[in-house]
Amino acid sequence: MNNRVNRVVLVGTGLVGSSYAFAMVNQGVTAELVLVDLNKEKSEGDAMDLNHGMAFAPSQTKIWFGSYADCQDADLVVLCAGANQKPGETRLDLVEKNTKIFKSIVEEIMSSGFDGIFLVATNPVDILSYAVWKFSGLPKERVIGSGTILDTARFRFLLGDYFKVDSRNVHAYIIGEHGDTELPVWSHADIGGKSIAKMINQKQYSHDDLEEIFTNVRDAAYHIIKRKGATYYGIAMGLVRLTKAILQDENSILTVSAHLNGEYGHDDIYIGVPAIVNRNGIREIVELSLEKEEQQKFDHSVEVLRKVMDPVLKA
Repeated sequence: MNNRVNRVVLVGTGLVGSSYAFAMVNQGVTAELVLVDLNKEKSEGDAMDLNHGMAFAPSQTKIWFGSYADCQDADLVVLCAGANQKPGETRLDLVEKNTKIFKSIVEEIMSSGFDGIFLVATNPVDILSYAVWKFSGLPKERVIGSGTILDTARFRFLLGDYFKVDSRNVHAYIIGEHGDTELPVWSHADIGGKSIAKMINQKQYSHDDLEEIFTNVRDAAYHIIKRKGATYYGIAMGLVRLTKAILQDENSILTVSAHLNGEYGHDDIYIGVPAIVNRNGIREIVELSLEKEEQQKFDHSVEVLRKVMDPVLKA
């Protein structure tokens, strides 16, 4: 009899990691959740606290503070460890220190015999996803970054608020770097099948409003960090959404950081694009037909990432 159950190992129980663990338990996504962190007491406390709420959870989850050895039987390892973005810093400013941290973490995880999927959340997420792929030696399909999943969610929320429509019925993508060079794909944005580009020509809407919406999406992290020091609830919910897509073999289309192999005219780079996600990781990248200006902005985003990444990872 096969008693195999889903196991998720969370590495890093800071603000993002602990928010992810809390959301995971409340949605009953996995049978086992292992918390791993250098701060043993804090993570042990998190495990105790979460277990004490199990009577109120939708389903039972076995939760414990563990070690990298627990990754051996894990289906998914979620990486939330590393230095946080401070006020005044960009996500790209974090690249050198977090790359060094990740090298040691990934080597320990792989030495356990881990053969599942990595989900990377730490910034700069596109560069660190590439680093995890290189350090782990796993197929590119099994290393996924959170990419622009949160940016896309912010985009859908603000568009839904503007057009007075449930954000779940807004279909629009933010692609590119999870950062200052990301871009909206206006040419494929719609609400209920109706193009937003056509809707904007109506008198009550304006192009300036749409540009302001995108600016607020792009700069959202800076506004939140200024007010509360860090962003964690939104990305934690996005990570849970990705976890469900993987463990439940959903074949869902989500804007993740994925490895390009010719798609969108680029190779050997991790960057945010729509992709079909299932139990095997990334099944395929959804290649949208971009307008000329969108393609130019995407090319610029790739160039910025390469300039930062290459001296660190390709030296």
